[in-house]
Amino acid sequence: MYLPTAFEELRPEILQKLMRENGLATLVTVAEGVPFASHLPVSIEGDAAAGTLRIRGHFARANPHWQQLADGAPVLAIFHGPHCYVSPSWYADAESVPTWNYAVVHAHGRAALLPPDDLRAHLRGLVEAHERAFDKPWRFDSLPAGLVDEMLGALVGFEIAVERLEGKLKLSQNRPPEDQRHVREVLAASTDPLARDVAAWMNLLAR
Repeated sequence: MYLPTAFEELRPEILQKLMRENGLATLVTVAEGVPFASHLPVSIEGDAAAGTLRIRGHFARANPHWQQLADGAPVLAIFHGPHCYVSPSWYADAESVPTWNYAVVHAHGRAALLPPDDLRAHLRGLVEAHERAFDKPWRFDSLPAGLVDEMLGALVGFEIAVERLEGKLKLSQNRPPEDQRHVREVLAASTDPLARDVAAWMNLLAR
């Protein structure tokens, strides 16, 4: 990933925050020179600062992509944060051009396939993490045991041991402070929830 110094983010806690808040990852591998990508819900476990960061997810068994992970081949998981258009009319200098603000993390590592018990635990944890915000959470264990076993047979779980994180938060850091402030204000007042999320990340960096 192209990483200009102004946009490079190195703090593990910031990178992991973005990963956890954007749990649909794009998983990329290369086999015989051809890239293959899948878009998968994942869970984040461990901590990058301690060298224990892991990404767990699952494929439909019918998706042939999982076969490229069986031998520990290198993989890239991309986490896309909020993004939005930025108009030059928001800058003090009229002689500027439009751009796009965004936040993204690339997680590099090697994958291994999960045994059935670990796949079951991953699915239960993933469901619980997303259901807990609801008034009446659906429980993974509410399914009949036979149906769960049938479902597990149609899935393949994986775990990525993360070796390196790259973070790019392109959030107007290359603009003068007054421009940054005005961009944040415009985006925070937007009716577009993505734009408001970008403003929130800009505010986080401004602290």
